[in-house]
Amino acid sequence: MILTGLSGSGKTQAIRALEDLGYFCIDNLPTQLIPTMAALSAREDSALDKVAIVVDVREGGFLAQFPRVYRKLTAQGDVRPILIFLEASEAALVRRFSETRRPHPLAADRSVREGIVEERQRLKRIRGMADHILDTSNMTVHELRERFMQMSRDGRPQSNMVVNLISFGYKKGVPMDADLLFDVRCLPNPHFVERLRRLTGRDPAVVRYMRRSAAAREFLARLTSFLRFALPQYVHEGKSYLTIAVGCTGGRHRSVMIAEALGKALSATTGVTLRVQHRDS
Repeated sequence: MILTGLSGSGKTQAIRALEDLGYFCIDNLPTQLIPTMAALSAREDSALDKVAIVVDVREGGFLAQFPRVYRKLTAQGDVRPILIFLEASEAALVRRFSETRRPHPLAADRSVREGIVEERQRLKRIRGMADHILDTSNMTVHELRERFMQMSRDGRPQSNMVVNLISFGYKKGVPMDADLLFDVRCLPNPHFVERLRRLTGRDPAVVRYMRRSAAAREFLARLTSFLRFALPQYVHEGKSYLTIAVGCTGGRHRSVMIAEALGKALSATTGVTLRVQHRDS
């Protein structure tokens, strides 16, 4: 994929989305190096089967050289380039430059609006060559990512969302990277049963003790139901990592048992790679 378009139209966010989708990404590649990059990706021993580059007016030779270079690239049979042109309304572009306080690349000593008008005019020819023209004026970052997922060759992210399911003990502190936090100190505590005290939530005796509790069974069922609903929503949003922390007092019994049970119940969730870890047991 070759991304170009108006300055401020979202090319940086687009290239980040493509990187998350498994593309090897290069921002601001010199136009003359596009054929070299294409040749490298076309080699049989290359691991670069999906490449995305951004080229635009920041590179001095872009306007003059790109049409010729792209036509030559499309004439070759060993690569399948897709040219995507990003644009936005003048009002949206002025607002974005105002928010970032960056100068327009074509208007270092003029107003941003003048730079936008000139760039739009100078890019008309390249815009006409595009396979896709994407207006980002009213798009959020998540909507932009979704559009690039649709444009991707297979329409799917290349890697699953990694879910880290961590048990922990509150007396040693809450995991700093927790996105979702569940407190299971309301459940019966095996610590107060002498024969179970030295065991952990992975031992069958502790599991049996916990599952005899109606409250523990209902807690686990409700939490499992919630996560079975929520995880696919995070996948759809495009989240790459999610940390779910389950805590009890010491991090040895209740949190471990619940985390293990959740790991088994959620292991088949589509688009998810799940890891269960026990920080304090």
